[in-house]
Parts: sequence; C-alpha cells; structure tokens
Amino acid sequence: MNFSALLLLMVMLVQLWPCSPSTQNSSAQNTAESFTAVRRVKRGWLWEPLFATEEQISLDPVYIGQLKSDLDKQDGNLKYVLTGEGAGSIFVIDEYNGKIFVTQKLDREEKPFYTLRAQAISRSTQLPVEPESEFIIKVRDVNDNEPQFLDGPYEATVPEMSPEGTSVTQVTATDGDDPSYGNSARLVYSLVQGQPYFSVEPKTGVIRMASQMDRETKDQYLVIIQAKDMVGQPGAFSATATVTINLSDINDNPPKFQQRLYYMSVSEEAPVGTTVGKVFAEDSDIGSNAAMDYFIEGDNSDVFDIISNSETQEGIILLKKRVDYESKRRYSIQAKAVNKYIDEHFLKEGPFEDTTIVKINVEDADEPPVFIPENYVMEIFEGAMSGSLVGVVTATDPDEDDSPVRYSIVHSMHLKNLFRINEHNGTIITTEPLDREITSWHNITVTATETRNPEKISEANVYIQVLDVNDNAPEFPKNYETFVCENAVSGQLIQSISAVDQDDSTEGHHFYFSLAQEATNYSHFTVKDNQDNTAGIFTGKSGFRRQEQFFFYLPIIIQDNGTPPLTSTNTLTVTVCDCDTEVNTFYCRYGAFMYSLGLSTEALVAVLACILIFLVFFLAILAVRQQKKKPPFSEKMEEFRENIVSYDDEGGGEEDTEAFDISALRTRAVMRTHKPQKKVASEIQSLYRQSLQVGPDSAIFREFISEKLEEANTDPSVPPYDSLQTYAFEGTGSLAGSLSSLGSNTSDMDQSYDYLADWGPHFKQLAGMYTSHSSVRD
Repeated sequence: MNFSALLLLMVMLVQLWPCSPSTQNSSAQNTAESFTAVRRVKRGWLWEPLFATEEQISLDPVYIGQLKSDLDKQDGNLKYVLTGEGAGSIFVIDEYNGKIFVTQKLDREEKPFYTLRAQAISRSTQLPVEPESEFIIKVRDVNDNEPQFLDGPYEATVPEMSPEGTSVTQVTATDGDDPSYGNSARLVYSLVQGQPYFSVEPKTGVIRMASQMDRETKDQYLVIIQAKDMVGQPGAFSATATVTINLSDINDNPPKFQQRLYYMSVSEEAPVGTTVGKVFAEDSDIGSNAAMDYFIEGDNSDVFDIISNSETQEGIILLKKRVDYESKRRYSIQAKAVNKYIDEHFLKEGPFEDTTIVKINVEDADEPPVFIPENYVMEIFEGAMSGSLVGVVTATDPDEDDSPVRYSIVHSMHLKNLFRINEHNGTIITTEPLDREITSWHNITVTATETRNPEKISEANVYIQVLDVNDNAPEFPKNYETFVCENAVSGQLIQSISAVDQDDSTEGHHFYFSLAQEATNYSHFTVKDNQDNTAGIFTGKSGFRRQEQFFFYLPIIIQDNGTPPLTSTNTLTVTVCDCDTEVNTFYCRYGAFMYSLGLSTEALVAVLACILIFLVFFLAILAVRQQKKKPPFSEKMEEFRENIVSYDDEGGGEEDTEAFDISALRTRAVMRTHKPQKKVASEIQSLYRQSLQVGPDSAIFREFISEKLEEANTDPSVPPYDSLQTYAFEGTGSLAGSLSSLGSNTSDMDQSYDYLADWGPHFKQLAGMYTSHSSVRD
C-alpha cells in the first residue's frame, strides 16, 4: 500500500517537472528522473495555424481549428481547457477532441488577433499532462471598408500653358482593410471628371496636365478623382474626391491699344504739367504681368511727356513745354506701350509692345504780352544826371490782333523811386543821380499790359548795374593812436599806416603815401611808402621833450590810381610819452587827457581831495539826522512785538458795548492795578439815556471820552494798544435810502428829522437822538 502511494507521487513529480513551451508547432520537452532508471520521454502539442474570418454570421459555432496533444490516446482520458482573450465567450473548445469554434462575429479593424492559452488535463488524475501553452488566433480580413479621402476637398494651382505631364497635385485615399492580406486595401485611382485636360496615375494618385491650357480662356477647372479597392475588380468599394485646379497667370499676352488713333487738344495758355489726355493699352494678363510702361517716340518728345498710372494701367500725356498757337498749331506723336516684365519663354511669340498715334491740336487763347528777352541787364554810370537813359524794354502781343502794349514799373512802398519808364516805348530813365557806393545793383520789375484787354499782364525783371566812377578819395581806415618816446632815436619806426577807397577798381587799388609839402621842411618825422598800399612813419630826429611839445600833427597825402586820380590829406596825431624803450599806452593816454584839460597832476590830486572831504561831511550829516529820528519805547520794542495778539472778531453794532475782553492783550508778568471805576455798560446806558435829550454834541460825551483817555495815559502798566473794530456790513437796504449828506446841497441845520419816527422800531433810538437835537436847536 505504501509502495503504491510512493509510485503515484513519483508520476506527479515527473509531470510537474519544468518544461519549455512553444507556440505554433513547438513540442513540449518533458523529462523525468526515476529512482529506478534514468530515461527521457518526449511530449508536445500538435496543431496548425489558427485563423478566424471576420464578419461571419452563423447560428452555429464555426470551426476554425483543432488542438491536439501527442499523449492523446483517443480514449477520452484527456480533457482540453482553453483560457485567455475571448475564451468561453468568443471562442469555445471541445474538451474531448480539442476542436475550437468561434461563436460571434469578429471585426479585424477592431481587434486583429486574440491570444489564448491551452492545457491538457488527465481526467483520472486531474493533473495536466501537457504544460500550458500560449497560441494566437488571427482574424482574417475581408473587404468590408470603403476607401476614404481624408484631406479633401483639394485645391491646387498650376501655371497656365504648362506642358503635358506637368504635375499638378497628388490625392491620397486610405482603406481600413488589411493591406497584407488579399486585395481589400489595394487602391487604384481614376479620373471621373476632368478629361481631356488632366490625367491621374492609377497607383499614386498624382494628377498631371494632359494638355496646354490658356488662363484667359478658362482660369478654373473642377476635377473628380475616384479611388477603388480590390484593384478595381467588380464588387469593390470606391470613393471620390473633388479637386479645384486654378490656372495662375503668366505673361503670355502683349498689350494692345484699344484705338489706333487718338485726338486731343490743349490750350496755348496751359502751363507745364497740364494733362492733355489719356491712352489705354489693354493686356489680357493680370497683376504684374499686365504692368506696362508708356513712351513717346519721335521729335515731339521734348514738348509732351507720358507717364503710367499703375492702378488703371493708363498712359497720361502731359505738357512738357509751353505750346504756342501762332508758332505751331498741330502735333502728331507716337505712343508706345511695353510690358514691364517679359517671360523669356514667350519671346518667340513676338514683341510684347504696341503703338498708337496721338494727334494734338493747339487751341488759340488771348495771351499776355511777351517780353523779348524775358530778363534784362542794363548799366549806367554813377553820378549821371537825372533823366539819363538806362535802357529800353520791349514786349509784343503774340496774338494775331497784335494789341498795343503799355509799360509800367512796379514800385515798392519801402524803396525810393529812382527810375521812370515811358509807358509807350519802354524807355527807362533815372529820376536822380545814383551812387554806387550806396547801392551797386538795382532790381526793378516792369509790367506790360494790353490796352485792349487790361487783364492780360506780363512781367519782366530788369537788373541795373551802377558802374563805378572815381569820385571818392582814399583815406585812413581808422583813427591811428601814434606814440613816440622822449628818448626815441632818429629813423625809428613808430607807426604803420594803410588806406581804403570806397570806389571799385577793375585793376585793383594802389595808393601812394607822402608828407604834405608844408610839413616836409620842419617836420620831425618822415613817411616811407612801402609800395604795397602801406607806409611807415619814422622819426626824423633823436630825442623829444614833452615840456616843449606834447602833440605833433602830421599831414599825410594819400593818392589813388583812378582816372582821374584823387588825393586826400589825412592828419596823423603823434603823442610824446615819458618812456624809455616801451610805450605805456594807458599812461600816455592819461597824460594826453590831462594836457588837453590844461591840468597838472598836482591840481588833479587837489580836486580829488576836495571831493572826498565833501563826501565825508555829507555822510556825517545823514548819521546825525538818523540819530534824531530814533523811535520811542525802543527798549521795550521786543516786548511789544511778543505781546501782539491777532483776532478777527467783528463788532456787534452800536448796541455792542463789550466787543471783547482787552485783558487778553496784557502781559502775564505785569498785573495792572485796577482803580475803582464805574461799570462801563451802566455808564454807556446812562449816557445813552441822557443823549436822548441833549444830542451827540453834549459835553457829557466829551467828558466820558476825556476821562477814559486820561485813565489810559496815566496808567504806566497799560501798553499803548488801540482797539480797532470794523463794521463792514451795510445791510440789505431800506426804504430810507442813503443817510449820507455828501451829495446834499443842504446842511443838517436845514433838514427836519421828524420822518425818522415813521421808520419803525429799528430806527426808534436814532429818531429820538435827532428829534431831541432839533428841539435844543429851536
């Protein structure tokens, strides 16, 4: 019994020994070691590749293959078990013979294969006799998907006139079927619409040009491409895509003028730049291929010009030079239009240009007079007497009627009228002698007006040059300050001089310097002409004395080279200085100034001392006056400033007897000793009652004010403060009007104040005062 149990255990160990599983016709290698004998036993699965066809619909399970172990004795002792994806639901197995069936419809596009595991178990021992092996069931594809163009609709562009075979674009369709099995996913392309202009490659879907097409004939084509699976066999699925093909423009058309002859006209009054007319050459191309330039050919290109309008492609003819009806009445020009951008591939088609003829008529107009020439340059010598001829201007009417012309000068309000013109013949004369040194050129404007049509006026500029006459003698350019030392030696240079001349010399100025004849014999100085328009002044002796002569005056003659030559005598002042070698200019000027005043140095010092004494005396008087004006209370001024209190209270009117408490203004350190006095409010009320009988000029008021004033003056502890109350509110007005007597011609003595009693309770007190005043006066 124990031996049987041991044998069963050994069999189980042999079956559970590790093995190497395989899929697809692999055999399982099982080895077992026995305690009695060492022997290797071969085991394995036997099956063919398994496939299940998709989209199969059947009420009964469909057989797809069989699993079989080489240990199966066909006695029903083995049990086949299937596990993995879809086991028991999609796939079932006959546990006795290993046949596998599919029970549901499969879709390869959703799941192309299933991975399962098979195992053979002994029914008697319930132990596996074969190790668990993994295998795959592939889903076999059928043609159940239509081709699709995922990128459609398509649009492409190709240049017009492209040669046959030019690639336009490529379309691509996709098929969800298995491309590795059968022809379900093998597509072919064909052209449904677009012949005979386009073609398509069946395998690649490349669309090509089938013929040359002209954009100007038709610029857009609609092509329909079809894609079929199953290599186009009957029953295949298909799909179509639309391709819009546009033809882009190339420059294959030359410009063409719409007219071979244009007629235009222009007025002879038209200014330069006037638009004469427009020409237009039509080009069937578009964009830059239609751009063109216009030119004018022939001899009239100097009179007319043409420009291109880039927006309208028109040629605009402009007036380049003024035309004259009387000179030429008709022009014929040839306009040419040429494409800007020419395609070299189409040069053989001919020149990309065209020409037309433009005839232009000149219209006559009433033109203003014309000066011949337009500008004048005239000359006249300076100093010429009034009425001298300057020149003549001429203007004529270019029209056929040749209207007479009247001349005039446009005078400026700010310039002097130096010229006059004869209104009939254009003769210009002077009104007074001219001076070149003042103005060498005169610019005037002359007008010519038609007598028959005064609105026609033309102008000409006349430039008058005043020619020079030698009428100005040379002179010193400045006032020279010449100094000489007392110990100067003979022949010493003390000054270099030159000259200027206001005249204009065509050959250049040349001046000659010399000493006047009357000063040559006794002069202590000499003049040496340097022959370069300068001269030098030299001493003629050694030693000078200021006490004998302070100044020397040298008359120097300067002559020019004009025709006739002019001379002038210029005086050079030489000052003698008290110096050794170098001249102290300031000291010499000071000595000259004192000499001219006739004062010596000692006299000048005395004058300055007197001025200084007077200034000191004046300042002393001012100091004494300032001392006398010293303000009182100076020792307490700081204390007063510190005790100032500002307030902005306004009084309450004539009934306000206590506007503020003045005790706030008093210094805390100084306590005022109050004398026994009456209450101010009771005093004012008492005085007020008495005033009703005696009036405002009563002695009672004067006594009260005097008492208060005396009290303030005798009290040493009270600072000199004033109490100022301002009553600025005048009220809103009343029926009484103004109480002022400033504008009245009568005095208070002539007026009656009885009417105050009728003004109401507010004026009762005022009425009582003036009524009692009237009673006392009576």
